[in-house]
Amino acid sequence: MENNSTASRYTSSLAVMISLFFMWGFITSLNDVLTPFLKGVFELSHFEANLVQFAFFGAYFIGSMIYFISSVTIGDPIARMGYKNGIVLGLILSATGCFLFYPSAHYQSFGFFLGALSCISFGLTILQIAANPYVALLGKPETASSRLNLAQGFNSFGHTIAPVIGGFLIFKFFLTSDNPGANSVKVPYLIFGGAFLLLALFIAFVHLPAFTGHEKIEKKPEALKHRNLFWGIFAIFFYVGAEVSIGSNLVAYLKLPDIAGLAEADASRYLAFYWGGAMIGRFMGSISLSETKGVKKYLSMMAVAIVLFAIIFLITKIELGLVWYFLIFLVVNYFAFILGKSLPARTLTIFSVFVMALLLVGIFGSGKLAMWSMLGIGMFNSIMWSNIFTLAIDKLGKYTSQGSSLLVMMIVGGAILPLLQGALADATNVHYSLFVPLLAYLYLIFYGVKGYKINSAEN
Repeated sequence: MENNSTASRYTSSLAVMISLFFMWGFITSLNDVLTPFLKGVFELSHFEANLVQFAFFGAYFIGSMIYFISSVTIGDPIARMGYKNGIVLGLILSATGCFLFYPSAHYQSFGFFLGALSCISFGLTILQIAANPYVALLGKPETASSRLNLAQGFNSFGHTIAPVIGGFLIFKFFLTSDNPGANSVKVPYLIFGGAFLLLALFIAFVHLPAFTGHEKIEKKPEALKHRNLFWGIFAIFFYVGAEVSIGSNLVAYLKLPDIAGLAEADASRYLAFYWGGAMIGRFMGSISLSETKGVKKYLSMMAVAIVLFAIIFLITKIELGLVWYFLIFLVVNYFAFILGKSLPARTLTIFSVFVMALLLVGIFGSGKLAMWSMLGIGMFNSIMWSNIFTLAIDKLGKYTSQGSSLLVMMIVGGAILPLLQGALADATNVHYSLFVPLLAYLYLIFYGVKGYKINSAEN
């Protein structure tokens, strides 16, 4: 059992990790604003505009592949350098990518922008490989999903406010007649790069518990022998791909005359409900999967949902009469958690079924119902990353970092599925392009029902 000093040390370390999750959530969500912005600046097709996500999430794949190859040739890099040093390195790389936006805008080069995004993503790759298992280790194994949901909740808070802040800065504040083209991203990304550097300096000097253990550093791809990890790799691929493809095409969807006919700046504000729903769901998930019991658990979940909805409502300044659909979906989400019975696999399955239903409304519906159905998907996506991740690395032991690198590698789904959806949108329309993420959630149902189960030999 953990003593008080250990628990206190874990709590302070978790708080530091939460700041990381917030930062990479913020910078990742800005891609949903950057995609339509660069589409207009460089007059791109839907397919070309989604190269923003391809460059960003494709770099995850390359970075993770390099990490995995290193782990099976020279030994696990995180095991050698430690979680703390890995996190600092990741922050410095992401800061460098943000600073590269300045010359990208100066030379008005779309290719340069894609390179800068890739550099940011390389840094986030290292952060993801180090931080996700680190958070899982900061306490009891049975509450690992709860801690990851809490950290992911703050990640979603970054996702939620980024479209509002980024949309204002890029589409309005820095976009003037004297500042044409892509120049309006210069100052915002300099600020974001500075924030990454400050966080790197802070973490470099703060104390974090070391989980190095005494096991020999292995040079074998043993993690892949674990059934729950093998199928979990594809679950991460489809989940991230679906979430990103929906988010990056939501502005185009909300601009459709039969949906809402919104301007880009206004549509960016509504994105806050997509990512804000994920934030609400992750905080509720943290409580649902924690050790809190009985009536206290469900009252706490309800209170968190109300408070966070109020925050989103105040941030977006959208009339209350326009958001009642979202409130209905929030109630449905609350009861879906109850149906999940605090079981990660069961909750993943139930939420995937609800997302498929909302996507079908988005494909075949129109008007406010279709619009809010798409925005409501975020709250059902909420627990998927943390639940899949903890189910996939369960019982991996000394191969946890290796398994983590494989899972992070599959974030490449965020590069591939948006391209497929963009190509389908160009060939048909934005409505029908939603069949791409719809198929992805079918696989998540499989993983939640059967794929997560551990080999009988490993029990």
